[in-house]
Amino acid sequence: MPAGISGLTYSTASRNGTTDVNGHFNYYPGERLSFRVGNLQLAEGVPARPVVTPLEFFPDVRAALEIPGTTDEGLQSHRLTEQQLIQNHVTLINLTRFLLALNWSLNLSNGQGIDIRDRVITQLNAALPNLSTPIDFNVPESDFAKGGDSLSPANHLLQSICFYPADDELCEDPPSESEIANADPRPDEEEDRDENVEYREDLQSKRDRILNAVRSLEDVDVEHAEGYLTRELDTITTRLGNRYYLDDYVAEFPASDTTIKTVQVRKIADQPQLDTIEAISTRDQDVVVHSFGWQSASVEYFVAGESGGESELLVNFRPEGNYRWVKKQLRVLIQ
Repeated sequence: MPAGISGLTYSTASRNGTTDVNGHFNYYPGERLSFRVGNLQLAEGVPARPVVTPLEFFPDVRAALEIPGTTDEGLQSHRLTEQQLIQNHVTLINLTRFLLALNWSLNLSNGQGIDIRDRVITQLNAALPNLSTPIDFNVPESDFAKGGDSLSPANHLLQSICFYPADDELCEDPPSESEIANADPRPDEEEDRDENVEYREDLQSKRDRILNAVRSLEDVDVEHAEGYLTRELDTITTRLGNRYYLDDYVAEFPASDTTIKTVQVRKIADQPQLDTIEAISTRDQDVVVHSFGWQSASVEYFVAGESGGESELLVNFRPEGNYRWVKKQLRVLIQ
């Protein structure tokens, strides 16, 4: 992900490692990835690419991402498909909530990556064998996040992890109800209190602090997970789009010049290799799209309107080896 998910163990046919603080991993082109958090398997057989998101952890989602939606403009867009999957794929949301819950700092600010620390992984590995049933990301959201007296395996695991330094009071076992009941009440007068004694009120306060520090999936709701995925995916699209540009952003022609013009898709420091391309004119009466081709990464058009008219050419293309679409605009003015 753009902001990174650190602390995941990954493996390919050629290497093994752990994602670094920026979420980076190493691979050779054509390899497939497996991901784990500690000893817990998250995904396997994931095609290795420069950017891999949780959406690509699942074969059915990877296949769905290749089918774009259609915008109101009549252009193809991957974002419509992404949003549909985020809202409807239960396993994706369960896994994302779990990863967010493992972040060292529960509140993930915009632009901050998920930080899964060694201390968390050590506790996770110690707790895994004690689960009555394995964690299953495929169950309904309500079952995956079940709390109360019948904790879900995921919440049981989270309850076993302290997200504070080992010597922090919040990592201690909370005082029991019987310990609290048997303790002396705090004297009303300060001079009657012994600083070496934990009174009933002190123990109750300590118990409350420790129990309130226990993490669960209730701390990371579905909306939080959807927002995180949407934000990160939109960042990927923005970064991809920033690599491409048109050789013109504004073009001006006299109404008498009806010859065919060409606008070219360019890529910063490289050749634009496209899988497909499409283009429309927002005002066909002024500017007409003649043709377009992915091999040449270009769109041909001509002026058809009178002086004072204008239109925007919307050039939409999908780079090679990527399911994401990039849209660029050319404003054409008729003099």
